[in-house]
Amino acid sequence: MSNGWLLPEDVLRDAPSYAPRPAELADLQLLLSGAYAPLTGFMSRADLASLNRRGRLADGTPWPVPVTLQVPAALADGLDPADPARRAVVLTDGEGAPVAAMDVTDVWPGREGMVGVGGTVRRLGDGGHGPFQRLRRGPDEVRGLLPPGRVLGVFADRPLHRPQLAQIAHAARTLGAHLLVMIPVGEESIGGLPAESLVRSVFAARDRMPPATLVAVPLARRRDEISDALLRARVAAAYGVTHLLSTEGMLSGAGLRVLVPRELAYDNRDGQWRWREDIPPRNRRLALSAREIDDLLDRGFPLPEWHTPPAVAKELARARPPRRHRGLVIFLTGLSGSGKSTIARGLADVLREQGDRTITLLDGDVVRRELSAGLGFSKADRDLNVRRIGWVAAEIARHRGVGICCPIAPYAAARATAREMAETAGAGFLLVHVATPLAVCEQRDRKGLYARARAGLITGMTGIDDPYEAPTDADLVVDTSDLSVEEAIGKVMEHLTETGWVEPRLQPA
Repeated sequence: MSNGWLLPEDVLRDAPSYAPRPAELADLQLLLSGAYAPLTGFMSRADLASLNRRGRLADGTPWPVPVTLQVPAALADGLDPADPARRAVVLTDGEGAPVAAMDVTDVWPGREGMVGVGGTVRRLGDGGHGPFQRLRRGPDEVRGLLPPGRVLGVFADRPLHRPQLAQIAHAARTLGAHLLVMIPVGEESIGGLPAESLVRSVFAARDRMPPATLVAVPLARRRDEISDALLRARVAAAYGVTHLLSTEGMLSGAGLRVLVPRELAYDNRDGQWRWREDIPPRNRRLALSAREIDDLLDRGFPLPEWHTPPAVAKELARARPPRRHRGLVIFLTGLSGSGKSTIARGLADVLREQGDRTITLLDGDVVRRELSAGLGFSKADRDLNVRRIGWVAAEIARHRGVGICCPIAPYAAARATAREMAETAGAGFLLVHVATPLAVCEQRDRKGLYARARAGLITGMTGIDDPYEAPTDADLVVDTSDLSVEEAIGKVMEHLTETGWVEPRLQPA
């Protein structure tokens, strides 16, 4: 891939702009920093074909995984890789701030409505914004900070508890190596924590580490563990790592030695972490699993000090408060006339009476009028409507409120997107399928929609001539054909109480 730059500044002023997806934006930042050297931009078709065939770029350079970018086909219609005046694209962050310019030298068909583009990238502006920018050092700067000799690299993509800290200390001491802790921040949420919370939790453990350099690396997860591990090894080597502490046994490339640690356990006799097999079973405690840690935090119980340093526990409790204090999206889906809006309104009333959190009701009809005016009932418009609702609800929940939504939301992919938005915001998501049968919904037909659809007066009616994909991932199912409104609301409240999202309350006499 050429290192030249052919685009004049006046071309950039008129160039179209595009905000890559988060994983693509993370790749872009690593390209700009030099962490992906010798790559200087997104791969071409020739690079991809060569990579798939023989694990090398078109020029013969070994490389582990694709680094690609796709843009909307409509944007690419104005690009001409053969004309320097018509091949520039300005790449922005999610808020529209320019990050880089791309000299597009290759275009090819991608997924539906998108095309792949390849070409060199060049940084624009001052390098971006966001929390902990001072930690986002490039490989050249980091290597300049490291002392000579061995460098032990650790990817801290989870908080560091005492077992992990003991592993790191043992490896650094055995090697006589300086420690480089790399914190992946290429996604908004990492292991259920906001990226900035992960950084704070790692810093909270710093006094328990050997002398260390900490750096935030904009790495996002790949689709499979092997690709992720191979790329991490490549990036670690770019940052000057000579030895990598990892549980991924397949890591062996990039000139690194990889250490696969043995399992530790806590020794009750003297409070030390040792190799598990060196401690009699009656005297050892095993490390808590991620699920056990999450469960303690969700219920508001303190993490035990034998397992987690108090400073780390404090940061995790701040980032993941008990469920009863956390934001929540309650998403009711079902056919028109199923009772979901009635349940949603009643549920909002009950939660407002409790007064623990702010409650916002995003009713389907109101949203259509105020938030999604102009949208029709095609699949694309329905999905966009659900996406808008999901985004607003996630922002409500991000600030620890409760967003209650009740669109029909007939398509599983759109509901999954709404769930992902809430979880990325660090909030809970409860999918309630109001599974009232079509025949009962038609009998009710308060708006006369079913009758008009049966008469052929309207088309695109969910359940009649448009599909409803019943959820297979619902957290709760209610059927108002055999439940009263009060019973259905009670069933939702019972679930919220049992799962810790609301505190149990005595009902007034």
